[in-house]
Amino acid sequence: GDCILSIQPQENSEALQLNFQQNVNDAMTVLPKLSTGLDVNVRFTGVSDFEYTPECIVFDLLNIPLYHGWLVDPQSSEAVQAVGKLSYNQLVEKIITCKHSSDPNLVTGGLLAEQFLESSAAQLTYHGLCELMAAVNEGELSVFFRNNHFSTLIKHKGHLYLLVTDQGFLQEEKVIWESLHNVEGDSCFCDSDFHLTQHMEKEASFGSLQQMQQRQVDQDYMIALSLQQQQQGPLPMSDLELARQLQKEEYQQQPPPQAPPQSPEQARPQTAGRPSSERRQRQKELDCVLL
Repeated sequence: GDCILSIQPQENSEALQLNFQQNVNDAMTVLPKLSTGLDVNVRFTGVSDFEYTPECIVFDLLNIPLYHGWLVDPQSSEAVQAVGKLSYNQLVEKIITCKHSSDPNLVTGGLLAEQFLESSAAQLTYHGLCELMAAVNEGELSVFFRNNHFSTLIKHKGHLYLLVTDQGFLQEEKVIWESLHNVEGDSCFCDSDFHLTQHMEKEASFGSLQQMQQRQVDQDYMIALSLQQQQQGPLPMSDLELARQLQKEEYQQQPPPQAPPQSPEQARPQTAGRPSSERRQRQKELDCVLL
């Protein structure tokens, strides 16, 4: 905000000064939105083509280039004709309208436009990457828009790099820049001097992958355990509860006092279905618990 207020108009005409002042007022209104994000609408005709909205005024006043790489390949004549000079929002409206039209030509155009959006869902094409390479000046700091994210973009020795702001690399001092050289996202990480830190990148990615896999395993285990408990009913009795249950059964199965005396082994009730060795083991466990 201070930078915007400190800018002086280059033209002295009254009309241009009034227009400049209006742009400053609009930009100051947009600044609070930076905490949640700005709304920009790309056009598929050029890397610096955006629908002019109040949000774009901030970049213009601060003289910060705003780029994207979501372009139609001119070699695909059908896609070029279907997309034309429309912005993203206009193209989505066209697809919805054409799909419900009774005109076969309109339906075909809508399908071709929809196919373009689906095939370029990464919001970066190789034609756009080539155009971006040619448009960005060496050493120029700019802003790159892709997938509803704004990234700091720089060109160093003919290569494009994005400033790394991922929370997962917060403690990685040697990971500063990420290369932008393909559409698939197979990038390399560099330090502040643009030297490759491939080893650090692999360790960070592997560690992050391991953490995600471990969290998924933990979640799956908790879900499986919960389902198992629901299917099996109550959890098994603890040792103390089992001992009390055995004690109660033995008291109920003991012979009356007037019965003739028996040896200790004979006095123990015979529990159906349990071997004598298991009964002796249970009796020992019972005695230990009671003591």
